[in-house]
Amino acid sequence: MPNPLERTILVTGTTGQVGFELLRSLQGLGRVVAADRRTLDLADFDQVRRVVRDVKPQLIINPAAYTAVDRAESDADAAMRINGEAPGILAEEAKRVGAVLFHYSTDYVFDGSKEGFYLEDDSTSPLSVYGASKLAGERAIAQVGAMHMVFRTSWVYAARGQNFLRTMLRLAEQRPELQIVADQIGAPTWSNTLATMTAHVAALGLLRYANDNQWWAEKSGIYHLTTSGHTSWAGFAEAIFELATLAVRPKVNPIGTEQYPTPARRPKNSRLSNEKFLATFGIAPPDWREALALCLTAS
Repeated sequence: MPNPLERTILVTGTTGQVGFELLRSLQGLGRVVAADRRTLDLADFDQVRRVVRDVKPQLIINPAAYTAVDRAESDADAAMRINGEAPGILAEEAKRVGAVLFHYSTDYVFDGSKEGFYLEDDSTSPLSVYGASKLAGERAIAQVGAMHMVFRTSWVYAARGQNFLRTMLRLAEQRPELQIVADQIGAPTWSNTLATMTAHVAALGLLRYANDNQWWAEKSGIYHLTTSGHTSWAGFAEAIFELATLAVRPKVNPIGTEQYPTPARRPKNSRLSNEKFLATFGIAPPDWREALALCLTAS
């Protein structure tokens, strides 16, 4: 078995929600090289190429992205460059050095009109610039033909940074009642859950199938990776207030999407099936409420 100290894992976006957790989840699998925006800016393609060629990793994990969904509607060029084009550059460089690329995409590649859970091969039809840019990134990676795993996820939150969980906890201290959208359905996914599931797959490939490019090539493709179960944003808020054991719990008033207009349209159904992920890797993500409880305990 190869010495883990001889393996190198390059992680982008390490000040972000998922990147921050990946640095912890990947411990022991090899030498982890952390790259934040200062050292690897996805908008700078020359820098991306230079860093990958200098580091020569066996695995590249790319959680870095343009994530300002509403701002992307008026900043489409930047969103497309970072989300749509940069993943293709990473894939090219991964192929050059013989690395495997892990990349994250989103439920926003779908329009939310399907009844039931979305499968990986369902037709895509993004409603927003952000969704279109992430879909372009998926396609750019596939076109290069590098060994890759694209993990589509949804409703990512963390105990740090800007996200729905932290917004709700802040507003709970300020308002006795909150109006929260109740007709959008999805799986709130803790950044730690996403990082841990990613690390499990990385360990499987790096340890059990070390140096087996055929295994990576056979497994290459798109996988849905969220927590299990589903709820609405209003249901998510209610669970946050319940599990956070607040002294005073705000009242959640469910509203429709049309009562909370945003620049970017969101899919009303964001439920993604994890069945392919489970069948391929034998790894089952936890229920969303269990993960939320752990997050609140850890924070």
